[in-house]
Amino acid sequence: MGNNLVEYQFKIKREQRQILNGHGSFLVLFTGLSGSGKSTLANALENHLYKQKMHVYVLDGDNIRKGINRNLGFSPEDRSENNRRVGEISKLFIDAGCIVLAAFVSPYIKDRENIKQTVGSDNFFEVFVNTDLAECERRDPKGLYKKARAGEVKNMTGISAPYEIPENPDLEITSNLSVEESVTLVLKCIKHKLKA
Repeated sequence: MGNNLVEYQFKIKREQRQILNGHGSFLVLFTGLSGSGKSTLANALENHLYKQKMHVYVLDGDNIRKGINRNLGFSPEDRSENNRRVGEISKLFIDAGCIVLAAFVSPYIKDRENIKQTVGSDNFFEVFVNTDLAECERRDPKGLYKKARAGEVKNMTGISAPYEIPENPDLEITSNLSVEESVTLVLKCIKHKLKA
């Protein structure tokens, strides 16, 4: 059946949508351990860009797993499929002329690289939210680390499942920076991408 699929060529192109929206479209992927601050940063950045009248949307790991990816678990294979789908969703948003802010643990280098290849390297900006495990456990906003230590949660990244640290992220954010400082730093780095 796959051999019979032909990609339809639409009349309205991404470039036209970017001109209409008045800004570029691309993906910012926030990756790091659970509790590192990925979603907090993505939401703060979304708020800033929204106030600037930009078309922006946050894809959050838990929210995606409650909907599109609710059939996936946390095995390495399911994690990879989760990230593959995130890449494809992001690609659609980028084509629609939107700025996508994706907050996902995304623990494997190969999966983050696949997302980059899916959306195109020019459309990809990786932010490693580098908060150490001890601080993430101290925060533990969802109580997952406590449950993992008690054996109630399996395949917990950082505890019983690996997290592969990004080798060359576009930006690394550490926990000594405030949310406001972090957003300012991201904005400085993506400024050139915001131009239509």
